[in-house]
Amino acid sequence: MAKQLDYPTIREIFRRFHAAQPEPKGELDHVNAYTLVVAVALSAQATDVGVNKATRALFQIADTPEKMLALGEEGLIQHIKTIGLFRNKAKNVIKLSRILVEDYGGEVPSSRAALQALPGVGRKTANVVLNMWWRMPAQAVDTHIFRLGNRTGICPGRTVEAVERAIEDHIPAEYQLHAHHWMILHGRYICKARKPVCGACLIRDLCQFEDKTL
Repeated sequence: MAKQLDYPTIREIFRRFHAAQPEPKGELDHVNAYTLVVAVALSAQATDVGVNKATRALFQIADTPEKMLALGEEGLIQHIKTIGLFRNKAKNVIKLSRILVEDYGGEVPSSRAALQALPGVGRKTANVVLNMWWRMPAQAVDTHIFRLGNRTGICPGRTVEAVERAIEDHIPAEYQLHAHHWMILHGRYICKARKPVCGACLIRDLCQFEDKTL
């Protein structure tokens, strides 16, 4: 685990990320807050590409909790059976859809606590929804961010919670909204787990990773 980088270095890292991609976007397809919740819940232990393939047709016929309930668990399974853990995920989507209809009038709440109370929605999923839909500076720490934060020294921590706190404590406020998207995309395409593409890295000279590739 790298040491925590100093504030000027972190500011320069995110200045470069911003210059290269001012408005980074999440890669999960969605059409509203509800389909975003469903897509993120389905993405656990699955790729965004795989989820998008499964939800392309699904969201054309079930883009509200009411429509999802009408489709039913077996109908949902037919759309998502290419995704890992699809049976358990289908149960959770139906359960959370029922809660949204019965308790929230079919609307997705903008509260982390309320989101986390939904079946299949953990802190990471809640933070993604708060950030992408409600434009809150919530930090969803996935495996890419955990790896990147510890390799580079941007936000080191031994747990997901520690990395999340490090992001909130050390990344300048003006970059907080997009911080997790910049880091996810950088971790996914450049700072890869097995073969990081250090030669194409925007922050190679600032990174503390000792085993940089050529």
